[in-house]
Amino acid sequence: MLQGSNLACVRGDRRLFKDINFSLEPGGLMQVRGPNGSGKTSMLRMLCGLSDPALGEITWCGAAIRSLSGDYYAAMTYMGHLSGTKDDLTVVENLCISSALAGLEINETQACKALEHMGLGGRETLPVKVLSQGQRRRVALARLLVCQTKLWILDEPLAALDVSAVKLMQSILEQHLEQGGMVVMTTHQEIDITAASITQLQLA
Repeated sequence: MLQGSNLACVRGDRRLFKDINFSLEPGGLMQVRGPNGSGKTSMLRMLCGLSDPALGEITWCGAAIRSLSGDYYAAMTYMGHLSGTKDDLTVVENLCISSALAGLEINETQACKALEHMGLGGRETLPVKVLSQGQRRRVALARLLVCQTKLWILDEPLAALDVSAVKLMQSILEQHLEQGGMVVMTTHQEIDITAASITQLQLA
């Protein structure tokens, strides 16, 4: 279970949010919503341990995430709103390297299978710099197909995706949730996802 208790975020002399509470169980989806500048990305960075809340505590299975260190990070995959791909590397190299940096070694066969599933079959050996923004996003999202983590924290995963790719992501997220996974995500696009529980976390 992922829980946030009385969370507050301050940037400079401005308070973005305060008194935020939530609880996310296996199979659950939490959508973080709010206008630009409300602290959505800041919230996700707190959840994945990249920054600390000004007040409050985040716990995983009852323990503060700061005390869990590697055990928590081994159970979590974070993807920012930027694709994070390297232009001069090939599509398959990008997936293999990004997975290795996240602590998961995959072979070229596994990478190619994931990329094909993401609609990138036949482009595996192309340098990423020749791809469209939507295709680059698919390369980044392919990591979700090979990671073995329970908790996915996703910042605008649908950005730059066309209608078919959004539907594909919907099925990937639903499968993860059906298997007892958990998802925290921000999105400006509407997506219809079936989950055991869906929570809307609204930031002012």
